Amino acid sequence: MTDLRKKIQQATGTIFIVTESVFSMDGDICPLQELVEMAKEHNAHLIIDEAHATGVVGKQGEGLVQMLGLESTIFARVYTFGKACGCHGAVVLGSEQLRTYLINFSRSLIYSTALPEHAVAMIGESYRLFPAMHAERKHLEQLIDIFQQASLRFEKLISSTPIQGIVVPGNQAVKNLATNLQQEGFDIRPILYPTVPEGKERLRIVMHAYNTVEELQRLLTFLT
Repeated sequence: MTDLRKKIQQATGTIFIVTESVFSMDGDICPLQELVEMAKEHNAHLIIDEAHATGVVGKQGEGLVQMLGLESTIFARVYTFGKACGCHGAVVLGSEQLRTYLINFSRSLIYSTALPEHAVAMIGESYRLFPAMHAERKHLEQLIDIFQQASLRFEKLISSTPIQGIVVPGNQAVKNLATNLQQEGFDIRPILYPTVPEGKERLRIVMHAYNTVEELQRLLTFLT
């Protein structure tokens, strides 16, 4: 936040602050309330990517912005359908003025094709299911708590979301560990430098509501 404030103070013209609500590599959550206050202070516009929060964050899986009741303070929200929805495509939520602008000037929208009807139906069904999936989100919370409480032989990132990171420095070292886990039946992929900073190579473990406690405990035996 200190670095962001410095950048804003040096900026000229229209200022946009762009961030994820749940960060895809560390699994941590952005300080959204602080960002809203900073944006107001400097007359900046917030663009929030809710890709990894959709279906997971909030009592109804509504995402961080709605969970905190900050919809009216956000310039644009981006919801992608390739994560919890299990589909593809995305939507931008904003004002009528923003909608009109994007329709007329967004080349990636103008020169793309519409989603097929079956994809729209899949997305709609996902949003029908999300509000009632209280047990699934509660189960995810249990898995996350078990993982965070476990003592591992690797550095473990602090995360309250299904994205959990285990830092294994060195591209070859993390690839070797990932290969060993894959041979044990775990679909876990290594994240290598330069995707992440050198020395911060990691296993990116993404938990799902269908994962069992027993499966997680078995994974932990290979990491302790």
